[in-house]
Amino acid sequence: MTRRILDGIASLCMLVAGVLLVLLIAIFGWLVFGRYVLNDTPTWVEQASLLMVVYITCLGAAAGVRSNTHLSIDFVREGLPEPLRTMGRYLADLFVVIFGGFMAHEGWGLVATNLERAIPMIGLSESWRAAPLVICGVLIMMFSLANILTRLFGINRQEDL
Repeated sequence: MTRRILDGIASLCMLVAGVLLVLLIAIFGWLVFGRYVLNDTPTWVEQASLLMVVYITCLGAAAGVRSNTHLSIDFVREGLPEPLRTMGRYLADLFVVIFGGFMAHEGWGLVATNLERAIPMIGLSESWRAAPLVICGVLIMMFSLANILTRLFGINRQEDL
């Protein structure tokens, strides 16, 4: 049950990132059309696209932690004897949990301090640019803890977590 929920959250992250990517391509099409056909460049496109890129990147990164698709150099760890290899896997996941916690904590600080500042051209609060750090940090922690628990309790990832 828990596995399905976590996989569903990761799938939702990828779905949202995919929709934002399509929107990003569409607004750049509008930018080109406005600039070269209408001779009236839409100035909001740059700031909107920067905001979308942050969400796409952070949501994709969190989903990658769940599906273990991040680039990693693990040939040294995997070449170690079994007890050290297992300890290396736990340490790697623990470092990712710590990184996610740091990301969420510092992102929250950015959200709190930028509430009153507006993003130029689109008028949204600058906090919207920092919010993905909090969301992604929490998701990274959650997915990494699930990896640790899966390994710790010997749960087959296909079965429960």
